[in-house]
Amino acid sequence: MSQDVQSIPPMRIALLGTRGVPARYGGFETFAEQLSTRLVARGHSVTVYGRCSLFSGWGQQEPYKGVQRRDTPTIFNKYLETPLHAFTSFVDMLAQRCDGMLLCNAANSPFAPLLKIKRVPLLINVDGIERNRAKWNKFGKLWYALGERCSVLLATRLVSDADVIAEYYKDAYNCDSEVIPYGVHPVVRPPGAALEKFGLTKGTYILYVSRLEPENNALGVIEAYNRIKTDLPLVIVGDAPYADEYKARLRSAASSNVIFTGFQFGDAYEEFQSNCYVYVQATEVGGTHPALVESMSYGNCVIGNGTPENLEVIGDAGLCFAKNDFMELSQILSRVVAEPQLVEDYGQKAKARALARYSWDAIVDRYERLFFSLRRA
Repeated sequence: MSQDVQSIPPMRIALLGTRGVPARYGGFETFAEQLSTRLVARGHSVTVYGRCSLFSGWGQQEPYKGVQRRDTPTIFNKYLETPLHAFTSFVDMLAQRCDGMLLCNAANSPFAPLLKIKRVPLLINVDGIERNRAKWNKFGKLWYALGERCSVLLATRLVSDADVIAEYYKDAYNCDSEVIPYGVHPVVRPPGAALEKFGLTKGTYILYVSRLEPENNALGVIEAYNRIKTDLPLVIVGDAPYADEYKARLRSAASSNVIFTGFQFGDAYEEFQSNCYVYVQATEVGGTHPALVESMSYGNCVIGNGTPENLEVIGDAGLCFAKNDFMELSQILSRVVAEPQLVEDYGQKAKARALARYSWDAIVDRYERLFFSLRRA
């Protein structure tokens, strides 16, 4: 914690727009857990909203590491889940007291006029340019486009997690935003039960982590891996709730040396990150991807899809292939398999860059100062 935030008085902060804590899904949930628990440790009161079905669990839940949790209902459908939960959580929020609100994901913003009724600062973390995701139909893309416009109009301050995203909102809407990336908290774990379950040992597998959706390109990674000669298995960590057809394609394309672990969280996730040989980040939509900066912080050699967002994070501390050029990814994989010293060198560079640029304490400092400055304004 920096010196200038030690004098900030306790605030009541609400975090909305995620699936809740503890993190059991993706990047926004990891962000929500890290930010909320660290703010609580600094003396603030934080409420994080989560999701439940229409007929169960509405309201206050058991606290998590001092974080208050409230669940509001939604319908668990690919297109309805996020907007309906936004509506129910915003209605519930009207009866709660707070000094500031942080809304995650521009898809929630069309209902944000409800939050403006409270007349307290509203930060909106817009995430990436989500309407570019292949999984959305025309209506889904239009909803995200509406969400972008509503975010610009309704946020007290817009937050982007990468310079590339901030530049997009500046160019498209002439709207400035605060750039605050995601952070890292490496907990190095020796090989244990998580690896043993899949017959893995330290330094003997290639790791890929992401939700199994088309724009995250697990299929391209599998096809690239199938072209190389190696005894190192490819470990696919992740899942997705509404992508059965795509997941079937992945399993059909995978060789016998591709291991699907499903979602992995907490200690198990840290074990996979702590012990891989190299890490592949193939996403093409989004800003700062938590799994990427986390893998860098573990000292892993990272290989990234050459999108502007990934290049911004990796810099010169990793290897990148031209955007969606999975033939080039095959060549890079062959190279790193043959050159362990190259892997070691890039791992050291990645760790130094991640720890210098993506400290969670420094990131929480920035959110804390931003909330306080807007509260006083």
